[in-house]
Amino acid sequence: MRVVARGGPPAARRLPRRHLPRRHWAFWPEPINPATHWMTTISKARGLYRFALAGATVLSLAAAGCTRPGESIKIDGSSTVLPISTAAAEQFRKEHPQTRLSVTSSGTGAGLGKFINGEIDICDASRQIKPSEVERLEEAGIGFVEFVVAFDGIAVVVNADNDWVDSISVEQLASLWRPENPANTWSEVDPAWPDEEVSLYGPNPDNGTFDYFTEHVVGEEKSCRSDYSMSEDDNVLVTGVSQDKNSLGYFGFAYYSENADKLKVVPIRRGDSEPVAPSLQTIRSNEYAPLSRPLYIYVRQSLLERPVGAEFVKFYIDNAGDLAKRAQYVPVSDEVAEENQTKLQAALGA
Repeated sequence: MRVVARGGPPAARRLPRRHLPRRHWAFWPEPINPATHWMTTISKARGLYRFALAGATVLSLAAAGCTRPGESIKIDGSSTVLPISTAAAEQFRKEHPQTRLSVTSSGTGAGLGKFINGEIDICDASRQIKPSEVERLEEAGIGFVEFVVAFDGIAVVVNADNDWVDSISVEQLASLWRPENPANTWSEVDPAWPDEEVSLYGPNPDNGTFDYFTEHVVGEEKSCRSDYSMSEDDNVLVTGVSQDKNSLGYFGFAYYSENADKLKVVPIRRGDSEPVAPSLQTIRSNEYAPLSRPLYIYVRQSLLERPVGAEFVKFYIDNAGDLAKRAQYVPVSDEVAEENQTKLQAALGA
């Protein structure tokens, strides 16, 4: 068996080498029989298999030589929604082995850019599409359908050895992340906390989680200090926070759940209310506001006009609840599920 190293994602800003993820490796038997084998690049993440190529997380589900022209579906976008789409692709592939499905992650903003440019069929998104992006799609003559596939919370975490932060207010978070005159030490956030510099970890500006967090915590989308350790790969952020006692970071709740033994989650206070920690219950009830949010997929109308595309999207929407649970997210409510079905039937009949 040959083993070929593939370069991992670009180094996260300010992260020392020990914080970077292992390189991904591609394995394939030798000699290769194109009728029965295909190259996969695998790294284990969040209980699911992530498939990575050239720094992006790629799931290649095609058996070479078996797929007829046109039977391919390309999905890209949010790293947060990635596990749900990965699970959908894995399950669909079991029943449709001739369909080629590519699931990659470049971030919500970059994914929507590819969606607008006609490079992908489905865009995973951890925020709702912006009016400016809708306008660009209309100008390009691209029809699309929006579906809510799960709910998620953004977990604020500190190092497991942090024994002074038991909760934090939205205002205190904003003081750490605002672009102008941000707090740099714990004592600047709360006088009772140590006079030690805070190491911040978070997603990069192309990430939908970044957009949502800055809008709902700092008060303006993309308004954020730039001197923090950033990465598109949430596992890099987990590693950074887990190895730095003075760290604070944020990312999707599911990534915290998968690494709860390495991190300490911080309950959030709004005004004079009691602190609320993220959980499946508080996220779904929106008690964990303002850091609970819906997760989306955007589907090109042209994909639904292809039999295999319509079948895959129907499979995805019909099984969204189970797929969300498998990826450790909160399933949508019955009302949202019914709305998804109404949109799908209308799109299929368009």
